[in-house]
Amino acid sequence: MNKSLIKFITDFGPLIIFFSFYYKSGKNLQIAIPPLVIATIISIIIVWILEKKIPFVPLLGGILITFFGGLTIYFENPVFIYMKPTIINIIFAIALFFGRYFTSEPILKKILGKTMPLNNEGWSKLNLRWIFFFIFLAILNEFVWRTQSEEFWVNFKVWGMLPITIIFTAFQIPLINKYKINE
Repeated sequence: MNKSLIKFITDFGPLIIFFSFYYKSGKNLQIAIPPLVIATIISIIIVWILEKKIPFVPLLGGILITFFGGLTIYFENPVFIYMKPTIINIIFAIALFFGRYFTSEPILKKILGKTMPLNNEGWSKLNLRWIFFFIFLAILNEFVWRTQSEEFWVNFKVWGMLPITIIFTAFQIPLINKYKINE
């Protein structure tokens, strides 16, 4: 199997399993969450076996899915899983915000600096935009789960947040091009 197929499976496999169980069970989160947690853990183990490391974002996501999924099942209350995207986005926003004060450069530069050579002003602006974007996603998730049905939230989590993130990322291309360092 090639590496990109394995990455796709480990990234989206747990989600596909979740949707499969969610809709086959009559839209029951209590039934769909355990397979999601198990599939997420298996995906992280596969990544570790193949790469000998686990990237931070999937690891954090896996920990939070397991934690909040476990709370949802234990307390039989979906609020915990609803709040997971809010908490992840707030953590990312805080990390980007405070990372600038604890390191000499924006966190995004530390993560993406080798793949996107930007000048310092570009990194600062990109970092700030992502901070606001993560806050926006947190607020949007809170609005959706508090005002819409569970089924709407489940679909929005995947088919809404992912396209919004892709569109936001695409809108960063002019900033990246403007502040790009030509090597």
